Amino acid sequence: MSENSLILSHISKSFPIHHGRDMRLVLDDISLDIHPGERWGIMGPNGAGKSTLIQIISGSLRADAGTVRRGMTVSWPLAFGGAFQGALTGRDNARLIARVYGVDVKETVAQVEDFAELGIYLDEPVKSYSSGMNSRLSFAISMAVDFDCYLVDEVISVGDARFNRRCEDELKRRATKAMVLVSHHADLIRNNCDHAAILENGRLREIDDIDEAVHYYTNM
Repeated sequence: MSENSLILSHISKSFPIHHGRDMRLVLDDISLDIHPGERWGIMGPNGAGKSTLIQIISGSLRADAGTVRRGMTVSWPLAFGGAFQGALTGRDNARLIARVYGVDVKETVAQVEDFAELGIYLDEPVKSYSSGMNSRLSFAISMAVDFDCYLVDEVISVGDARFNRRCEDELKRRATKAMVLVSHHADLIRNNCDHAAILENGRLREIDDIDEAVHYYTNM
């Protein structure tokens, strides 16, 4: 086991349903090893627990059981706006995150302004943003920080086609970095990943061949 890998061991997570009278098991004893440079695609239908899994990997959500060992620096999920301070503007959030991660503040803000294409809204409070605007800001700030592993939660599917292509191109430029991409879009996985797994009924099924994984998923 490589010391600079991302290791998930026996992760389980449940959520209350029926006004708290019952619990729904979303993730059931999931283990996965992600090594430097590997680009994992995790497929599953809506509600399968993909976003839950990626938030646990990032540390923004705690598992009920199991451990995550992060031997590499890991981004927050790129479509997840929970990393932001809602009362601050997009620009101020970019400044804050740049300081937290020790990267150049001025350069980071300039990159975010160029990539996010939020215009005057970059100077509006993030709590007023739509989900698409949140995703743009999240992706742009993450690209300004040099992480070892990028977590991508459907961000390429958010917004207009031209912005989606920019997101894909930017991720491909970082081909030496590890990535975990969760999606229910099989083509997105096929075009961006070299490893695949299927999240089904709370369990994670690893499939070595991408085309085989896509075939299995589309015929579930």
